[in-house]
Amino acid sequence: MATHVLVPVDGSPAARKALKYAIEQLSDGTLTLLYVMDPMIEFSRQQAYPGFRLDDEFKNEREKGQHVLESLLETVPDGMSVETELEAGRPAETIVRYADDHDVDQIVIGSHGKRGVARFLLGSVAETIVRRSVVPVTVVRPTA
Repeated sequence: MATHVLVPVDGSPAARKALKYAIEQLSDGTLTLLYVMDPMIEFSRQQAYPGFRLDDEFKNEREKGQHVLESLLETVPDGMSVETELEAGRPAETIVRYADDHDVDQIVIGSHGKRGVARFLLGSVAETIVRRSVVPVTVVRPTA
């Protein structure tokens, strides 16, 4: 497999499955776990739930991202070269830009498996990355 593998993570089962796949396939090199903080998440949370207190779970998206990255680091075997990164922006664009700017050789991303209207309305981060990335992208599908 490639030397520098980027695994975008969001704390979902699909992202965990992608990380597991990358660990199994990566014999040496560097693994980078990237959490993208979407600035619209906090805004939409506050607008959709008046009275929602940010300290109910995480104070902000950065704190959530740090928690996700720390919990995933615990699953990486000792001795494996791994880095974590927090970036802000629209997820698909930020992931592609990060790969371009940091000499990533391959992206391994989980797919949530949305279909039909849900996929049309919500879009697909994985699909956008596949279309826009100049490096190979492996999409790990959810378990049926």
